[in-house]
Amino acid sequence: MQFEPEPLSSAQVAAMRRSMRNGRASLSRRSLLRATTGGALAVGGIAALSGCGIPAAANKSGGVSSEDHSAKEKRVNFSNWTEYMDVDDSGRKHPTLDQFRERTGITVKYTEDINDNVEFFGKIKPQLAAGQDTGRDLINVTDWLAARIVRFGWAQKLDASNLPHAFANLSDQFRSPDWDPGRAYSYPWAGIPTVIACNKKALDGIEVTSVSDLLDNPKLKGRVGLLSEMRDTMGLTLLDMGKDPGKFTDDDFDAAVARIQKAVDKSQVRRFTGNDYTSDLAKGDLAACMAWAGDIVQLQADSPDIVFVIPESGYMISSDNLLVPIKARHKENAERLIDYYYEPKAAAELAAYINFVCPVDGVHDELAKIDQKAADNPLIIPDKAMAAKSHAFRSLSSKEETAYEAKFAKLTGV
Repeated sequence: MQFEPEPLSSAQVAAMRRSMRNGRASLSRRSLLRATTGGALAVGGIAALSGCGIPAAANKSGGVSSEDHSAKEKRVNFSNWTEYMDVDDSGRKHPTLDQFRERTGITVKYTEDINDNVEFFGKIKPQLAAGQDTGRDLINVTDWLAARIVRFGWAQKLDASNLPHAFANLSDQFRSPDWDPGRAYSYPWAGIPTVIACNKKALDGIEVTSVSDLLDNPKLKGRVGLLSEMRDTMGLTLLDMGKDPGKFTDDDFDAAVARIQKAVDKSQVRRFTGNDYTSDLAKGDLAACMAWAGDIVQLQADSPDIVFVIPESGYMISSDNLLVPIKARHKENAERLIDYYYEPKAAAELAAYINFVCPVDGVHDELAKIDQKAADNPLIIPDKAMAAKSHAFRSLSSKEETAYEAKFAKLTGV
């Protein structure tokens, strides 16, 4: 499936411009994932964590709750990524948070102190490992780190009775990740699809519909980009080879590495990139590449030649996820805030600003009241057919993560 860009509304363009201000952490964190899941935690890194007070075995029971002060202390402390919340025209207020406070009487201390998953984890790890309050009632981290926090027993199990909208409205696409089946400990804030992006002018009539086209079509030699994030590049390649990224074996992984290595050896691949592929794609130095949907939405605002392709084999999806850390002081208030963002109106206001995949069903009509183009954009609200083609990379053991990242680092030369 290939999608032509629709002209974007002024509201969407304005939102994109705001999100580009100061480099947009939601974009930079994708380029940082190579360092966070690879450089910092690759060869020997994961094993080293056990020597830093992190338990080697999973805690299946979940974090031990502290006394909840929500009833007496009407507040919640929320740590999030920068530029990942709606703001008003002044750039100082967050309308959805203000509406939550007016309705519930709960004040949100909102802090944009997450710039990188590993950096943030290092900040809160000592308190988590010691079973202490981190000073945060709600955090938002990428799925692989959320999985680790849940596995270590450092997230509190959520009370379903405080999450009626979240339970009812969570999209099937995100309902049961392998690291948190049924969403007992987490709820997604936004989804991040990885697809193929093309510059139609640079392609000059060449058809691109699959990863095989990227790796094998000689007409694209030296004009193909792959991502430096292992889970995305390997996941798309595994799908193209008929393998499920949620169930692959070591042999499957090695075969996918060999396939990409063959393309690298014959100079088919120009380079492995983080978000810096965007300028090469816009200029036409890259004719086609693996890409993150948030980047594509932004590129289409200025580059009418940019289109995206959903391979028949499917595409990759990751997510950022809300967790309540152990010993959080205001657990019920945090749960009420999570639930609030699963009401279609609040979810639509958020989606209109951040332009990532909304994990909330029933948002289309509310978002259409704000911006019809955004509501009809499958990179923000996937239809059922597109959602069905999404795949998540399976959770990795510490041993697997070390081994796979080392092999991928050798492949990319990083």
